[in-house]
Amino acid sequence: MNSRIKPWHKVLALTLPLIALLAGCNRGEKVEEPQTHALATYVSAPWEALPAVSEADLLAGFGSWRSACTRLKADATWGPTCAAATNVPQTAAAVRNFLKQNLDVYGLRSGDNSPNGLITGYYEPVYPGSLTQTATANIPVYGVPDDMIIVSLDSIYPELKGKRLRGRLEGRVLKPYDDAATIETNGVKAPVIAWLTDPMNLQFLQIQGSGRIQLTDGRQLRIGYADQNGHPYRPIGRWLVEQGELKKEDVTMGTISAWAKANPNRIPELLGSNPSYVFFNRNPDSNEGPRGSLNVPLTAGYSVAVDRKVIPLGSLLWLSTTRPDGSALNRPVAAQDTGGAITGEVRADLFWGTGEAAGQLAGDMKQQGQIWMLWPKGMALPSVPQVANAVTANP
Repeated sequence: MNSRIKPWHKVLALTLPLIALLAGCNRGEKVEEPQTHALATYVSAPWEALPAVSEADLLAGFGSWRSACTRLKADATWGPTCAAATNVPQTAAAVRNFLKQNLDVYGLRSGDNSPNGLITGYYEPVYPGSLTQTATANIPVYGVPDDMIIVSLDSIYPELKGKRLRGRLEGRVLKPYDDAATIETNGVKAPVIAWLTDPMNLQFLQIQGSGRIQLTDGRQLRIGYADQNGHPYRPIGRWLVEQGELKKEDVTMGTISAWAKANPNRIPELLGSNPSYVFFNRNPDSNEGPRGSLNVPLTAGYSVAVDRKVIPLGSLLWLSTTRPDGSALNRPVAAQDTGGAITGEVRADLFWGTGEAAGQLAGDMKQQGQIWMLWPKGMALPSVPQVANAVTANP
């Protein structure tokens, strides 16, 4: 953990030494290992430094960003820009002119001054299930437990904004909430939203943080992240590597699924290696994308999850990476979501959409990439990272 959060250790030492601390997020964690966060650097760059994009991608990325303006209209940084964007015509020329008039370009650098980072993908899965328990659908999808207590720490320690303790009262003592293995074995005092047919589907649903459950009558139940048990997330892919079952470079959702099918008796052991457990709520039925941490529908291909310590939610970004097949992927995208393992300075998780095809792209995507942040002119940059004054034509 970043050394700048030293008061956290004092809080736990004095009060709740056994309770895990986790940043609140609006969806689950990814299968890859979290990265250590260091100070990022924003490097001022000319517009000409941005990779060329198609008109279709320009309009789609701008549209994705503008769709969140209903949430940002009162924001001190983005509110004025959003107001000015309201009547911009949907033409490439108008959008480019608006962006250049209202935003400055900053390339992101990691702590070692590298412009390159990790770009992954996520999606909204669809799994078979039932509203009632049956012989085949017997894996519960839990809502938030009735006995789980959540303590926000930022009211006392502002530097811990977004940090929460989660536990259960035993008498007058707050104890850590059950880990995933205990919940899987003993259940939990929580409403059951639905029942799935495969325990691995539940694990992947927790990793993605939202999804749909395909009911036998043809309907789809939409669910999304509600909360988490407070235990640290440990990637099940890492456990498979440690066990010598997979090589690190081969870990994807597909290879994990294949291993589980070949080793059904070891699935409880696999799932128990990750003490984190995600609880869900039911979302309204609609054809829109799932809602991210900004509480706006995600746009397939043009919404990303980011580390909000580096990139504030609502920001417009310029992404340069490749698809899993190696073809170029350059486009503007909107920072509208977060995730427990999406940490780091040059880091983004691209939302690919809903269903099997999106899942294939998301599961295979682990690419190198660069990110530029388009920031409102005259507005102070985020305060955590350091700002560089260098101007480079090739960030």
